[in-house]
Amino acid sequence: MPYLVPPLIPPGRLADSAQPALAVTDDLLLRPWRCEDAPTIVAAFSDPAIQHWHLRRAETEDEARDWIEQWQDAWYSETGAHWAVVRSEGASDGTGEVLGRVSLRSLVPAIGLAECSYWVLPAARGRGVAPRAVSALTRWAFDEIGFERLELAHSVRNEASCRVASKTGFALEGTRRHSHLHADGWHDMHLHARLRGDDANG
Repeated sequence: MPYLVPPLIPPGRLADSAQPALAVTDDLLLRPWRCEDAPTIVAAFSDPAIQHWHLRRAETEDEARDWIEQWQDAWYSETGAHWAVVRSEGASDGTGEVLGRVSLRSLVPAIGLAECSYWVLPAARGRGVAPRAVSALTRWAFDEIGFERLELAHSVRNEASCRVASKTGFALEGTRRHSHLHADGWHDMHLHARLRGDDANG
């Protein structure tokens, strides 16, 4: 049965080429995850703040490597796009310090929709890492790939994520009640979104 509307993002837009590194600012870069990043993943999900807002944790480096391989495979299946946020210095030879993660999840290329997510390691917090990384990823998604709508969801109790959303032009559209089950029970979730052409400053 033919569709009346052609796909907004044609199949292969991601998978036909290797996942790129994306410049953020002079001191930050987004690069694809590598298996040797496994210890950083274990450390990140041992952090109480990161663990609090997620449903899973990586307890071993083998588990972390499995996650990284899933993130790598997601690029070629066009279901997700995941980057490590690293210091630009040393990034080319693999020594750049990993500061966090930013990703597009739940990709629906046919209608140009994806969900943005992120976390930052404790030592890098308070330096604007997340807003800068999210802004760079958003520009790439809209300008290079052609997404029309990016969503960003977080627990209403996660005030830090709400600030990141506001700083990066993701307008608050509403609250999804009992939308996410965490270890401490059900959380209502704020739904933010940004459309191609929206003001980056909200």
